[in-house]
Amino acid sequence: MQTEVFSELFPLLSTANPQSLEWLLNVATDHEYPPERAVLMEDAWGNAVYFVVSGWVKVRLNSGSDSVALAILGRGDFFGEMAILDESPRSTDVIALSPVKLLSISRERFIQILFKDPHLHHRMLQLMVRRLRQINLRLQMRSAPPAVKLAQILVSLSENYSHKSDKDREIFNLSHKDLAQVADISVDEAAKIMEKLHEKGWIKIDTINNAIYLLNFPQLVNLAGKV
Repeated sequence: MQTEVFSELFPLLSTANPQSLEWLLNVATDHEYPPERAVLMEDAWGNAVYFVVSGWVKVRLNSGSDSVALAILGRGDFFGEMAILDESPRSTDVIALSPVKLLSISRERFIQILFKDPHLHHRMLQLMVRRLRQINLRLQMRSAPPAVKLAQILVSLSENYSHKSDKDREIFNLSHKDLAQVADISVDEAAKIMEKLHEKGWIKIDTINNAIYLLNFPQLVNLAGKV
């Protein structure tokens, strides 16, 4: 992978200087995982930061014998940064939802380059603050109608990770359970809302290609904004 492609693929690295990008590429390790494979386990010590080259992963929190999906991440995103910064065990695990390709950079080397490149350091802080704001938004929406919550998740995933296609914006075909947990609604509510959106022609679910096409994005944005 060339440094220009590396920088364009990952927003975190968009402001890094060419020397930092080249150095990071040289020390990065490639990984590939099939669907349902654990990428990171809860309670494992943070020894690397991971970058999603392709595919989709789920960040989840285990509670006894059950687990709750907290976030869905796709191409161009990263994870594992909190554990490497505070040198503590991970509080969540990460599961591959589709075939996934990742790059990992060891904690020592990533921290080293953060100190050397202030632009990269600042960019990382910006993206971490954005994640906190997204969490705050979800908290503010706790009393919103289920359809508004689910639309907000679909819009957010599309804006962050969607692939342009002939059929419109495309995101991964998440299960009703994962959608429900991330949106903080019931599985039954998620199933009924997705069916209604399909009937309206706002979305199309392609089970063969494991994709959801957002056919009427403006209407979904309008619904998501009704907080």
